[in-house]
Amino acid sequence: METPEQRIQRVVREEVAIVPYDPQWPTLFRQEKEHLLSCLPKDLVRRVEHFGSTAVPGLSAKPIVDMLVEVTDLDATRARIVPVLESQGYEYFWRPTHGDNGPPFYAWFIKRDTETGARTHHIHMVEGDDGDFADHWDRLLLRDYLIDHPKVAKEYEALKTRLASASPHDRIAYTVGKTEFVVEVTERAKRYYHRV
Repeated sequence: METPEQRIQRVVREEVAIVPYDPQWPTLFRQEKEHLLSCLPKDLVRRVEHFGSTAVPGLSAKPIVDMLVEVTDLDATRARIVPVLESQGYEYFWRPTHGDNGPPFYAWFIKRDTETGARTHHIHMVEGDDGDFADHWDRLLLRDYLIDHPKVAKEYEALKTRLASASPHDRIAYTVGKTEFVVEVTERAKRYYHRV
């Protein structure tokens, strides 16, 4: 049996591969959204959004659909949603929003292809977009800005491709390498969409 630390070490060393845009990604999002809404407690789940690079038409990405799920209560999520998804084979992590170990924490799930073991979805469950979890919801602004600004999306694609080549088995280095770009473009998006 893996310890939580061993599980984290295993998943952060999994391959980082950027692939061309797949027009199936929106369909995979919709199918998973329907599945989650059908099996999870309706009083806990509010909105379900597709974010990240797979939500930007034409953008190369890791072939993993990122989903942002608003839940009404994270403690209740741990008690009532985690057992449902774990029983279906999803991997569950209680993750810090910032840094390595500090609050606020949120529920994060990896869904894998049952035949290949490859990741297919990352599901981020957080509370509403005010307060502690605003950074998570800002990712929707980044998504929309990249859709509205294809040139910036291509810059992001080139950066991700370089980082994946440089750190193909180091997801932490890959993520850290994107941070400055993501923060800067998210700030631009906030101004562009008048969310400052």
